[in-house]
Amino acid sequence: MTLTEQKIGFLGAGKMASAIIKGLLEYGIMPDNIAAGEHWAPAADAARKEFGIYVTENNAEVVKRSDILIIAVKPKDIEGALSTAGDTKNKLFISIAAGITINNLERMAGHNARVIRAMPNICATVLQSATGISRGTNATAEDAAVAMEIFSAIGVAMEINENLLDAVTGLSGSGPAFVFEVIEAMADGGVYAGLDRGTAQTLAAQTVLGAAVMVIESGVHPGALKDMVCSPGGTTIEGVSVLERRAARSAFMDAVIAAADKSERLGKK
Repeated sequence: MTLTEQKIGFLGAGKMASAIIKGLLEYGIMPDNIAAGEHWAPAADAARKEFGIYVTENNAEVVKRSDILIIAVKPKDIEGALSTAGDTKNKLFISIAAGITINNLERMAGHNARVIRAMPNICATVLQSATGISRGTNATAEDAAVAMEIFSAIGVAMEINENLLDAVTGLSGSGPAFVFEVIEAMADGGVYAGLDRGTAQTLAAQTVLGAAVMVIESGVHPGALKDMVCSPGGTTIEGVSVLERRAARSAFMDAVIAAADKSERLGKK
């Protein structure tokens, strides 16, 4: 059975679930093949209106009509959501909750559950997520391929060992917030230098986008690309010198490591 023929259910219909639903619809999944369980009325109403999918407060009803279940509630709410899910036999579970281990997910889902753990990021809302996925004890290669297909619909997906998912959380899961700060700070610098806010923000965002595309498409090391921009005695090396004195690279490394450590601690609670 192809992905477009399968029934996909969501436990939760918040921002990340909505981003995935948007990607699946653009991929070719029909709205009739998607359902969501959502208790918060504003989120439920938004999903109905925007996507035309079936939304209910009854998780068991979503499970009953789905082949694949994407767990998109907050980590603290997973056990409660699964406890009201009814008969979960022969379902593929894909969790996008940070820090909740496959072992815990399998325990909560029961019935020798087939579990995939995934870590997308907020850029899924514009179909540009970077997602790491890991398969559980009972998940098959076919299950992993289905998960890869789902998350490839909203960006780039990579299968990795679960022991590296905390690192993925710290890097690509939390990373957009770090990049947003870079864009904001660069735009502030542009405003300080005389640009209006709108122009500065657009130029800063496009500059980050263009640099990212260069790294991905060229395959050249970012340090080498940086050197290409730094003319001897020029303006760029002057700015790079400031970043080095302010330990910008060390700060970003520490931010990723701190976020990864937090994800690991969440998994031990």
